[in-house]
Amino acid sequence: MAESVVANLPELPQDILMETFALLEIPDLVRAGSVCNSWRSAYNKLCSLGIYKLSQTPCLLYTSESAGDSVVCLYSLVEKREYKITLPEPPICSRFLIGSSLGWLVTADDLSEMHLVNPITGEQIALPSVITMEHVNPIFNESGALDKYEFSLHTAMRVNYTKPSIFTLSELRDYIYSKAFVFSDTSTGGCIVVLIHEPVGQISFARVGDDKWTWHPSHSHYSDCIYTDGLLYALTSRGEIHALDLSGPTVTMKTIIGRMSVYASSDSRYIVQAPWGGLLLVWRSVEDIEEDYMADLPADHATFVRYTREIKIYSVDTMGKKHVEINNLDGHVLFLGHNQSLCLSTEQYPHLKENYTYFTDDNEAWLFGFKNNRRDIGLFDLKHNSREELMSPQLWSNFPAPVWITPSLTKLKFA
Repeated sequence: MAESVVANLPELPQDILMETFALLEIPDLVRAGSVCNSWRSAYNKLCSLGIYKLSQTPCLLYTSESAGDSVVCLYSLVEKREYKITLPEPPICSRFLIGSSLGWLVTADDLSEMHLVNPITGEQIALPSVITMEHVNPIFNESGALDKYEFSLHTAMRVNYTKPSIFTLSELRDYIYSKAFVFSDTSTGGCIVVLIHEPVGQISFARVGDDKWTWHPSHSHYSDCIYTDGLLYALTSRGEIHALDLSGPTVTMKTIIGRMSVYASSDSRYIVQAPWGGLLLVWRSVEDIEEDYMADLPADHATFVRYTREIKIYSVDTMGKKHVEINNLDGHVLFLGHNQSLCLSTEQYPHLKENYTYFTDDNEAWLFGFKNNRRDIGLFDLKHNSREELMSPQLWSNFPAPVWITPSLTKLKFA
C-alpha cells in the first residue's frame, strides 16, 4: 500500500531525500529505505557516503524463541515498539554476546571464535583467532584438524597458577570471555577491540585487521573499561583505575586512582565517560529473590531472579586522588549492562528519562547460564532509589541475554 502511494507522488531529487533521511532515527531510516527504488537508492547513498551522523537513542537488543534462531529484536525507546532483524550466520541464538559498543555486537560462535556484527547493516567481521591469545593453545587430532583447546590459568604474577584445562571447541567460550568493547582508535584512525577475559579478569586487545591478540600482563581483576584521548581507562573490581597506553610496542600502565575503601564483591562495577568531562564510577547492587512459585516460568528456570536494588555513582577526582559520591545526574541518564557503559544528556536525547539508569543483566550466571530465566531489565530512578519496568508486561527474552546497543550505519575502518 505504501509503495503504491509513493509511486503516485512526484519523485523527489536524491539530494533532498538524503537531507530528509539524515534527520531520521535509524529504525525510521531503514523503514523509509524499503518503500521504493528511489528511496532505497537515497538510503544506500546516505550509508555508503558516511554522511549519516544523527546521534541515535540506544535500543534494547534481545532474542525471542518465537522469532527464530537468526533473528534479533530491537526495542526502540523512542517509539516504544519492537523491530525484528535477521542476522548473518551462524545463528545468533547459537552465539554468546560478550559486548556491545559503537553499534556493533561482539559475539563468540560455537567454535569459541569471535566476530563483530552490525545488526543494522548485517556486516560481519572476524576477529583474530582465539588460539592467538596468550592463554590458549590448539590441540589437533590425528588428521591435523583442530580438536580441542588447552586453556592456561596463569597470570604474569603467577606463571604456574594451576594446571591447564582442556576444553572442547564449544566449551572454551563458557570459561574465557567476560566482556568486550569496540572503540574508535584516534591514534590510527581505525578501531580497537578490547577484551576482558579469564583467568581473573585480564585484558587483551586487537586492532581491527590484526592477526593476533596482544596481552596486557601487568594487572588483572578488571571489570570495565573505556577508551578516550588515546588511553584505555580500565577499572578493577576494587575501584582502582589504570590508564593504559596501547599505542607503543609495549603496553605502559599508570595508576590514576587507588582502590575504594568500601566495596561489595557481589556488586557490578562500571566506568563511564561523563559528557561534561571526567570519569564516573558506578556501583550497582542486586539481590536474589525467590520466584519459583510463579506459574508462568519454564520448567528449567532458576528458583530465583536478580533484582537491581541500589545504584551508587562516584565522580573521579584525579587531582585529589579520591572518589566523590554524587546524588543525582540532573539532565543525564546512564545505560548499564553487558555493553559499553554510557552517560547521555537528555537534552540531546529527549525521549530518555532524566536522572534514571537503564539497566540489563550482566551477571555471568545470567549471561551464559540460565538461558530461560526472567531477566533483570528496567529503569532505576536515582532520585527516589526505586525501579520501574521497561515495559508491561515485563519483557521475556531468551538466549543470548539482552544488551543495550546504539544503532549505527558506520563502517569500521581497518588500521
